[in-house]
Amino acid sequence: MAQHTSPASRICPACDGFATVAVTLGGRDPRGYLRTITAHCPACQGTGTVPARRVREGAGA
Repeated sequence: MAQHTSPASRICPACDGFATVAVTLGGRDPRGYLRTITAHCPACQGTGTVPARRVREGAGA
């Protein structure tokens, strides 16, 4: 029996799949750790993928 596979998820074009990054603020805290913040891609909300678009049947081109 044939098994159905789900469509592959598409990589976000805005971040190329690197949806979350750590940005150093410069300097270190009193314990010696780098100060960083986490930034998420606004297009995919940090998932790295976007849903596939649905093609509408019968739509004129």
